Amino acid sequence: MQDAQAITTTDFNFPGQTALYHGKVRDVYSIGEDTMVSVATDRISAFDVILPRPIPYKGQVLNQLAAHFLEQTEDIIDNWLVGVPDPNVSVGHRAQPFKVEMVIRGSLVGYSWRQYKAGERELCGVALPERLEEYDRFPVPIITPSTKAAEGHDEDISAKDIVAQGLATAEEWEQLTAYTRQLFARGQEMAAAQGLVLADTKYEFGTLAGKIILIDEIHTPDSSRYFYKDSYEAYIGGQKDTAPKHLSKEFVREWLLKNNFSGQTGQTIPEMTDEFVQSVSERYIELYEQLSGHSFEKADISNTLQRIEANVTTYLERNK
Repeated sequence: MQDAQAITTTDFNFPGQTALYHGKVRDVYSIGEDTMVSVATDRISAFDVILPRPIPYKGQVLNQLAAHFLEQTEDIIDNWLVGVPDPNVSVGHRAQPFKVEMVIRGSLVGYSWRQYKAGERELCGVALPERLEEYDRFPVPIITPSTKAAEGHDEDISAKDIVAQGLATAEEWEQLTAYTRQLFARGQEMAAAQGLVLADTKYEFGTLAGKIILIDEIHTPDSSRYFYKDSYEAYIGGQKDTAPKHLSKEFVREWLLKNNFSGQTGQTIPEMTDEFVQSVSERYIELYEQLSGHSFEKADISNTLQRIEANVTTYLERNK
C-alpha cells in the first residue's frame, strides 16, 4: 500500500491566512480574526501519540461525519460550522474554547474499565458503583471531563476543580453538563436507529458573542466508541463467549496494548503493516456508512493537496 496520497500534513497559504496550528489529527488555519479552516488529515492518534502511518480516507470520513452530526444537532445547540468546501475540510466561526473536554460515558469500557479493573471507584470526582463488569451500562451516563492539553496527555479533572481553577464558571458548568447530556442522548438515539450502541464520546465547547456553542467534531470514530447493538445486547444479556463487536478506534488502542504500547515514554510503536493500515481504513469507511446510512464516495486522491487548496481558495474568495 502506498501512503503517498494519504494526507500526513499540510502547509497551505490561503487568502487572508493569519496562523496555522497542527493538531493531533487536524490542521487548523486562521483566516482573519473570525474564521477557521479545519483540514482533517489522515493522521491517526492513540494514547495521545500520533502513529507513524496515515490511514487512507480517514480524514474524509471524520470531516463528513462531523458535519453530518453537527447539522443533526443544531436544534440542541448552535455550532461553529459554516461550510464544507472539500471532503476533508470544514470552515467555521472562531470561538473562544473552554480548555476542557466533556467526556460522557454510558458504559464501562475502554479507559473507564481499565481504571475500574485496577481498583478505582471514583473517576473525575464521580463515584462508580460496585460489582460492575466490563461493558455494563451505568445507571445514568457519567460525565468525566479532562483538561485539554496542547501537547501530551489530557488529564482527568473533577467538576469542582474545573470551577475552582476558573476553566468555567458554575453557571457555565451547568450549561455544559446539560448540553453534553442532550447531545449524548441524541447520539445514542441516532446510533440505535442504525443498529449501533454509542458507548461513550466527548464534546468540546466554546463561546461566541457571549454564547456557548459546540466546536470541533462530534460522534466520529475518533471521538466516540460504538458497538454493534445485537452483539452488545447479547453480551450484556449473558452470552459472554464473544466480546461485543467494536465499530470505533478502540480496536487500534487494543492492538497497540497487545503490542506493548500505551503511549508511555520509552515505548516503541509497533510496526503498522500494509494489511493493518488497510483494515483501519476499511473500519472507518464501514463506520461512515453504518452511521450515516449513505454509501461512502471516495474523493479523488490523485492530487489531494492540490484539490484541497483549490476548493478552499475558491470558497474563501467567494465568501469574503
